[in-house]
Amino acid sequence: MSERGSANNLNLNSKENDDGREKKEVRVWCDGCYDMVHFGHANSLRQAKALGDTLIVGVHTDEEITLHKGPPVFTQEERYKMVRGIKWVDEVIEGAPYVTTLETLDEYDCDFCVHGDDLTTTADGIDTYHLVKTANRYQEVKRTAGVSTTDLVGRMLLLTKNHFHQGSKEYSIEKEGSSNMGQDSTAKSPWTGCSQFLPTTQKIIQFSDGKSPKPNDRIVYVAGAFDLFHVGHLDFLEKAKQHGDYIIVGLHTDPVVNEYKGSNYPIMNLHERVLSVLACKYVNEVVIGAPYCVTEDLIDHFSVNVVCHGQTPIALENGIMDPYAIPKTKGIFMLIDSENTMTTEKIVERIISHRLDFERRNEKKEKKEVEAYEAYQKSKLAQKAG
Repeated sequence: MSERGSANNLNLNSKENDDGREKKEVRVWCDGCYDMVHFGHANSLRQAKALGDTLIVGVHTDEEITLHKGPPVFTQEERYKMVRGIKWVDEVIEGAPYVTTLETLDEYDCDFCVHGDDLTTTADGIDTYHLVKTANRYQEVKRTAGVSTTDLVGRMLLLTKNHFHQGSKEYSIEKEGSSNMGQDSTAKSPWTGCSQFLPTTQKIIQFSDGKSPKPNDRIVYVAGAFDLFHVGHLDFLEKAKQHGDYIIVGLHTDPVVNEYKGSNYPIMNLHERVLSVLACKYVNEVVIGAPYCVTEDLIDHFSVNVVCHGQTPIALENGIMDPYAIPKTKGIFMLIDSENTMTTEKIVERIISHRLDFERRNEKKEKKEVEAYEAYQKSKLAQKAG
């Protein structure tokens, strides 16, 4: 192993050498499925990028994921695109091997591999990072509690409102949606419970670039739910960015989204959606709980030059008022065709149409992780006893 490869070298990401010599670039490797990319993935990659200069992310193929975990929700092409859209990612390697090898790290000139502190195993129960751990080319970052792809799939399978009624003393589990699938609406399981994500101002600061627009920047404003942030959102924001220099995304509250989308939407609560959108490299700022109607005050406050919307239908407020009436009157409203027809509803349809496959996947993953965790705990106890 090279000197650069030591994960224990605390000076790996120092900005300059003590003797004044030019610091050698530190290249960090991360890999994974990145299925239904969410703020937990983004937070892991943010932490990994902080350990070096350049972040290389390997993404597994559909075939590999199906073999080891079960069917992915998104195709590999969709997953490649989503990871490229995360602002801390410098390069994406398509078709990365499921078990991380030293050869992979060396091929892409990476010093070490970074992963969260949760256990990841192959179909045979083997730690996917055992090779790089043994070679001391592995570092862990803290996993973001309260969210996972398994959890999000579970929310869609059960379709309850628990995930955005967090903090209520009492909340009812809606039968709409879940009863249509033959599910017991009061069912409890490890992966379909109320979101345990606890939002903090510090987490928002970590995700935000904290930069204000420059005096001559052209400000673009877009608004919506941005629920289960997906490739359709990503392509839309990329197109919107072409019409300005600084993008502000207004995120509607959970009750407002539920009012115009109905059923049990949004799948992700407001705090989760804020971080998912902030992680996108095309987004500069987020308005948390933006008004449904784009007001004169909002336009003036943010010095908005253009207000954009995609091709999805625009619901009238109270069935009467066009929420974009004012920007239309001012001549600053623009409809954008992202040329991507993906919607949050289509993602839910994917899950529901393959419900049994995803239920089996969730059950299998939970069982495997429990077994791996128990083995890990026994190993720790054995080390202490020795």
